[in-house]
Amino acid sequence: MKKLKLFTNIEESYTELRYKTSWPTKGQLVKSAMIVLIASVILAAIIWCVDWVVEKVMSLIYALPQLFS
Repeated sequence: MKKLKLFTNIEESYTELRYKTSWPTKGQLVKSAMIVLIASVILAAIIWCVDWVVEKVMSLIYALPQLFS
């Protein structure tokens, strides 16, 4: 009986993951995770700063009509 293509693909994927893929060491994985964490914190800080500046500018714009009334 002929194997289904799905099972053949699963077997080939398993073989490739098991024998042909190079997995990172624990040290490499920790280093990469730290880089991602630091980059995420920096990006979050930049977004927070931009949001704060936009909020202050918008507050100033909305306060202008009250100054001239």
